[in-house]
Amino acid sequence: MSNANEQFSTDKQQFLYPRTSYRGEFTPERLVFNANLQEFAQRITLVCNLETAGKISTEDAYKQIKALWKQLKQSKKELGLDK
Repeated sequence: MSNANEQFSTDKQQFLYPRTSYRGEFTPERLVFNANLQEFAQRITLVCNLETAGKISTEDAYKQIKALWKQLKQSKKELGLDK
């Protein structure tokens, strides 16, 4: 039974947080940024859905999105990709 639960958990994780392969010019920094960008997109989708469902206010959604954007920009800078 544990194996079935683990498979369900893995399938659920892949459904909720899909990842795609990086196909750009490979450098470790670009790969890390791509992962950060995918996480950013997933979190933005979650915030938008919460706001649409009335679970958070428009102002809270805006603040969260702005903070996520700042984090993404900072990661790009720290990885040396802001040139």
